[in-house]
Amino acid sequence: MHIEPGVVDGAKMVLGYATAAGAITYAAKLSFDTIKKSGISALAIRSVLATIAMFFYFQVLPHHPVGVSEVHLIMGSTLFLLFGAGPAAIGLATGLLLQGVFFAPTDLPQYGVNVTTLLIPLFAMSVLAKKIIPAGTAYKDLGYLQALKLSTTYQGGIVAWVAFWAFYGQGFGAETLVSVGTFGLAYMSVIIIEPIADLGVLAIAKAWHGLKGSSLIEERVYTPAA
Repeated sequence: MHIEPGVVDGAKMVLGYATAAGAITYAAKLSFDTIKKSGISALAIRSVLATIAMFFYFQVLPHHPVGVSEVHLIMGSTLFLLFGAGPAAIGLATGLLLQGVFFAPTDLPQYGVNVTTLLIPLFAMSVLAKKIIPAGTAYKDLGYLQALKLSTTYQGGIVAWVAFWAFYGQGFGAETLVSVGTFGLAYMSVIIIEPIADLGVLAIAKAWHGLKGSSLIEERVYTPAA
């Protein structure tokens, strides 16, 4: 989902800074919600774990340049279900920053563009989760269709934002259209993998009750909403 250097440049980069500022501000609000609900230590621990997971997704799991961007196995719905929206947002933003600082400094000028692409679909997915997951259902009891809807929202959002940045930066020329289409087809394949990963992780949590009540993971994994 990295926008390649030069796709958005010059004065057009200002929009990326603005959208990133808005996304990070909302992430701060979600983080404050986590503090109110679970305490600052829970936010800190979950954010660190989400950052480590995000760094793993970027640097260890397979990733290949396709079309206008790169295809990464970013398990956004997995992070959300395990750690909650606030810690997941911090993990996505921090992991992206660390990856740029240590491994891809050429990506840093596009940080605003890329962090927007990661965070706004997360926020959309968190809103959808409230609609499709009944309050009386713990995350460990989710079904495949629910996990698929969450994954489709997150990964589809990433594809939509990559397409937006590409067209915003390069226009609607034939080359850009082909490049965006190629990326979109490749990236949407992640939707096949992510729900299975979500349910696998939740199944482990369901079988292993030692984490219930722990600050390490979101309370909703085991406990239905009040």
